[in-house]
Amino acid sequence: MFQYLQNFKNKQPFAIPKFWIFAVFLWFQVQVQAQSLEDAIYSATETFIANKNQQSFQVLSTKETTFKNQISSKNEELAYVFLLCNKAYYLNENNQLQDAILNYEAARTRYNKNQLYTISDYDITEYCLKPLGNLYTKTNNYTNAENTIKQYVALAEKSKNNTHYISGIINLSVLYQTRGMHESVLNLIKKTANTPNIAETQKNKLNTLKASSSIAITGTSNYNLDNDVIFSNQDGLYNTNRLAYELALKKGDYESALKHLNLSTIYQKRDSLTLREIAKNRLEKGQLHYLLNDFEQANQQLQVALHTLLPNLERKAIPAKTTLYPENTFIDIFDLLARLQSDSEKALQYYDLSFYVSRLLTSNVTSQESKIANQSANRKRSENCLELLYKIYQKSSDPTVFERALQYSEMQKASVLKDMFQKKTLLEEHPTDSLLLKEQALLREQEELTTIMIKKQLGYQAIKNDSLNTQLLDISVQLKRLQKTIADRYPQIENRVSSSEIHKQLQQDDANLILYFYGQRAVYHFIFSEENTAFIKTPITETYTNSITSFIHLFDDPSFINNNIKAFTNQAHTLYKQLNLSELSPSKNLIIIPDGILNFIPFEALLTDQMETNSFKDMPFIVTQQAVVYNSSLAFYLQPKKTSKNTSLLGIFPVFENTNQPLTYSIQEAEAIKKETHASLYMHTQATKQRFMDDASKYSILHLSTHATGGDFSNPASLAFSDEPMLLNELYSLNIRPDLVVLSACETGIGKLQKGEGAMSIARGFQYAGAKNVLYSLWQINDASTATLMSFFYKSLQKTNSVFTANRQSKLMYLHDDSISNIKKSPYYWSAFVYYGNVVAPTAQDQTVYYILGILAFLIIVFLVIRKGKTNERKTRNQS
Repeated sequence: MFQYLQNFKNKQPFAIPKFWIFAVFLWFQVQVQAQSLEDAIYSATETFIANKNQQSFQVLSTKETTFKNQISSKNEELAYVFLLCNKAYYLNENNQLQDAILNYEAARTRYNKNQLYTISDYDITEYCLKPLGNLYTKTNNYTNAENTIKQYVALAEKSKNNTHYISGIINLSVLYQTRGMHESVLNLIKKTANTPNIAETQKNKLNTLKASSSIAITGTSNYNLDNDVIFSNQDGLYNTNRLAYELALKKGDYESALKHLNLSTIYQKRDSLTLREIAKNRLEKGQLHYLLNDFEQANQQLQVALHTLLPNLERKAIPAKTTLYPENTFIDIFDLLARLQSDSEKALQYYDLSFYVSRLLTSNVTSQESKIANQSANRKRSENCLELLYKIYQKSSDPTVFERALQYSEMQKASVLKDMFQKKTLLEEHPTDSLLLKEQALLREQEELTTIMIKKQLGYQAIKNDSLNTQLLDISVQLKRLQKTIADRYPQIENRVSSSEIHKQLQQDDANLILYFYGQRAVYHFIFSEENTAFIKTPITETYTNSITSFIHLFDDPSFINNNIKAFTNQAHTLYKQLNLSELSPSKNLIIIPDGILNFIPFEALLTDQMETNSFKDMPFIVTQQAVVYNSSLAFYLQPKKTSKNTSLLGIFPVFENTNQPLTYSIQEAEAIKKETHASLYMHTQATKQRFMDDASKYSILHLSTHATGGDFSNPASLAFSDEPMLLNELYSLNIRPDLVVLSACETGIGKLQKGEGAMSIARGFQYAGAKNVLYSLWQINDASTATLMSFFYKSLQKTNSVFTANRQSKLMYLHDDSISNIKKSPYYWSAFVYYGNVVAPTAQDQTVYYILGILAFLIIVFLVIRKGKTNERKTRNQS
């Protein structure tokens, strides 16, 4: 075309071909239509903004469907982001929080994917990221909230936008306060000390947050709230009374708290309050009236709060589940309404509504951290339900009450672990499903990015990439969409355990079972013994707690038991009775489902009787009478048992010679395993982390003889290799399905306790990654005794093909080995290893080879006899 235009300029005669005329016409049409579409999107959105109501919202949503399918340019994308943000704002105002989140997420994704910041200065932080982060906080999606806020804080730092930076610090502080992380709030606000030009309103908010967290930590404020008013304007008066309310509440002065709460309400700007904020205010008043024993007024306030959120609810009616939506205010309302009921069944109805809303909230959560954080409140609620049902059971001994109580206990046990197990099981059943494969890939990527973030926070590695938060958010959005599609394709039936099912399995396993629920006020015991069941409650007293913790600490050092054997035997038998193990009838096997601090007790070292002896081999340890198998929940115990014929073993032995922590006996352990199995062993410098990660999925049994730590408050558990350690989160991203993982290392069952989920340990990391059965340690084990135990274990495993049997037999063989001194037979040396997994009965050694050899020998003998007979017959004939 350029040549044609040049010819026209030079006034040379020519004829323009028709196809060029048509091309130019089409180009102009596209430009006009593009401009029209961009204008149409803005026009439709502005029309809606001018008259926001349900009808105009529906009109906009209808037009949006048409717009969305026609978008082809960045300018149109920007217009569509503008539309989505305004839709989300309206939905948020009208308490449709999850729909608002979906629209904000879509806007954020399109803005980043199309790099719209290159064509416009549209304030994506103000109109999308800030409200999205706040919505994640309101709906208990803590990980996404933190990632979103940190994303726009990073953007603000990069662009030197102090207003957005301080907004981020404020919103992050609110998130941390929601989670009770008040020290983090104070540290965060301290970082703003040198930030210039902070707006007065933001400065006031920072001071209020700082004072609020100080009250939560110390019960005091950095302001004299009785005499001083922090700020003189209306906001200041609200904040002053709000802090005074928090301080009085902390001190237990509920009258004063109610006075200041009412005063703070007066100074609130009513016009700016959402329905949710109004309901929250009524809820807080109801909570104070409850603490003041004014139950009638408490109920009135709660009913107003409930009807604020559900305007169509009939007066004093219990809402139907179908009318509820993901909103954490409902949970607090229902929990308090439950406590106000004199009728236990009505109270349980309200608690069930709380559980239902909690499930709605967590169904949109994709990270482990947020799911676990949401379990804490559920655990308290479960204990309240168990307390109600226990009172009923005491009067009636009704088996259906026992069954209901069992469901509440099971519901909050290892729910995150169970969820991951279900996902992996579903993929095993449908190994080619692209949706399931994509989900697993995204989950692994999520854990890998989380690991990078943890390493960055711990200073293990310097990372220049500031997009980790953005990447995690992108993955979360993709996972949420995928999981909804998967749920539609593979509807999950709620698994409810039944006593009859448990008894049937226990009969097959020749076992008894005891399940513990360790609450704040009491421990509940569910006992299955032969055909009988028992439901027992033990109050948690200081004496009870001390009995458990002092027994656990006996295993901190080998000398603690050996220096006072009598004290040990007393404690071991007392705890046996205290944990109601004496209520179980004799059986070959014992299934234990511990909870809370009970996860750290070596039950096999408890004594069934009190005996006056210093000889450990003669003591009636549980292990001498029963094989003990642990499980995280009933659901895991009742899973179908699949045994694999693949017995390939990978052994990792870094040994760490020429270091200050050599594992000298690890070589002996490796030699014993090699002798008993056809193992592939990586020794010394070959035992690298990468080699393990590359090869772990190829083997049925993984054996790791190394150092490990249970971590602490700030550091996660870790596992050592010859080159570098593997953090707990790195295990989560592994794609393995071994039949057995043997962790011959210190503290592999130790980690930060999370209510309901157990210890965040290396062992749990392997379970999350896909290990079906795990043998691990509860304390810093002795490497010499470990080498001996492992030699016995694998010798027995080869004969029985049963892990739990081999685990028990290795300990009995150790106790009765005359070459081992009595001191070294202390349970410190042999009871550290606990087995979580299936009960697979031992199998007799395959006698087929012997039968075949016997038959062959018999046939050979018969052949020789016949042959000899014929030879003799010939000789006789020849002689005659």
